[in-house]
Amino acid sequence: MAVMLVTAEQMRLLDRRTIEDFGVPSFTLMQRAAAGAAEVLRRRFAPAQRRRILVVAGKGNNGGDGMVCARLLARRGTSVTVALLARPEDLKGDAARAFRELRETNVAILTNVDPRQLVSLLPQSTLLVDALLGTGLNAPAQGAMADAIVAMNSSGRPILSLDVPSGLDSDCGAPQGVAVCASATVTFGLTKVGQVIYPGRAFVGQLEVVDIGIPEVAVADVSPKSWLLEPVDIARRLPVRAPTAHKGTCGHVLVLGGSVGRTGAARMAAEAALRAGAGLVTLAGPASLHATLAAHCPEVMTFPLPDEDGNLRFDEGALRRALEGKNAVVLGPGMGTSDECLRVVRFILERPDLPVVCDADGLTLLARLPGAADYKRPNLVLTPHPGEFSRLTGKAVAEIQATRPRLAREFAAQRGCTLVLKGATTLVTEEGGTLWVNPTGNPGMASGGMGDVLAGLIGGFIAQGLRTVDASLVAVFVHGSAADALSRDYAAVGYLATDVARAVPRQLDALRGYQESLVKRPSA
Repeated sequence: MAVMLVTAEQMRLLDRRTIEDFGVPSFTLMQRAAAGAAEVLRRRFAPAQRRRILVVAGKGNNGGDGMVCARLLARRGTSVTVALLARPEDLKGDAARAFRELRETNVAILTNVDPRQLVSLLPQSTLLVDALLGTGLNAPAQGAMADAIVAMNSSGRPILSLDVPSGLDSDCGAPQGVAVCASATVTFGLTKVGQVIYPGRAFVGQLEVVDIGIPEVAVADVSPKSWLLEPVDIARRLPVRAPTAHKGTCGHVLVLGGSVGRTGAARMAAEAALRAGAGLVTLAGPASLHATLAAHCPEVMTFPLPDEDGNLRFDEGALRRALEGKNAVVLGPGMGTSDECLRVVRFILERPDLPVVCDADGLTLLARLPGAADYKRPNLVLTPHPGEFSRLTGKAVAEIQATRPRLAREFAAQRGCTLVLKGATTLVTEEGGTLWVNPTGNPGMASGGMGDVLAGLIGGFIAQGLRTVDASLVAVFVHGSAADALSRDYAAVGYLATDVARAVPRQLDALRGYQESLVKRPSA
């Protein structure tokens, strides 16, 4: 099943419920977290007994986790030193108790450590445990904390971060000023959203989750929910093809786009819709470019639309005929952004019963439409990259990149649509607020046409009967996994968007293996 993700605030509420409603002492949760961290350290950095471990601790509960972890490691014969970047009298609650219990052991404890002292300690250690700042971070690390993070990163030593790398925003994955670049992170309770999306994913290193006993009934009440997609989740959503299926029962996609010098975008989207399994695909584009549009993929039908010098001209009658019998429309690839195209986009979006995937120039035109926010419809999928999302929202790209999960949720709720916010770890969300994080894909996808292929895949899955959100989830996952297969088996860089489209059927076939195992598995 998909891995549930939580925000820092949701995790705090879960901790509080566990303590107040289920009677689990807060120090017990700290002990469980520390025991799990110690076990991960022993397993991942074995043999722990031969290592000289330096726990770099702050004054909060994250520091308390580190001090309990140090005590447990020392009990197993590991050489541990704790560098506390605070005075003992500054410690409160569970952190203060952890310090008192640590003093009763033979662990070397240095208190009120400043960055200069820390730098002198680092060469004497072979492994660092980062217990400075946890998920409660609400401002950039400054002063001694920032200096300590820089020193740890510069040490050349492997680092195990507790719960979250210090300095990293666990909600959006953005470093707040400076952040620890961990070799591995052991997080407590549930995975945090910012740990699985970039850039946070790069700071976390290898991620392990420790169960600290949060009751399942409390987890079930978390809202809104966030999920990290896994193959089994996609397998459950795949369209099922009946033994009696034929092209007329597998959906008909209309791809509407193409213009002078940009026919490739529409052609790639059309081929991708077929690779997704659509029974029929028609490419509607400028009549004067008909020969070029028709030459790419013989399985794609074409519908010439009125144009002027290779750019679409609005013709309501022609558009109505093109839409007849279609189950989904992919709107915008290579279309152009003229006023005539603006009229085309408005006409398509004013047909509320028709599922539409709006991409590329379609998004640019949507941003220009008066009253664009009023086009609320659950069967509309918007697929912006950060630049296009900036045009849709009026927000700077830097702000978008720093707060992607929150902005994606807000936008989908306001527009009542399915949003596919593209990027490293693409996000999918819908009006209800549920957020899905896609883990597939790689840097080799940074080339032209990838978005056109994704739009075509989404349209192809919608035409086969999937809900817009399910079609989007399947599409983003197989789009990325096809690219991952190419990166692994062909080349890390240099494969093309059309290569990705043509690799999709094999990915779908592998997922159908999951699907069959789910069907055959006896029910509990």
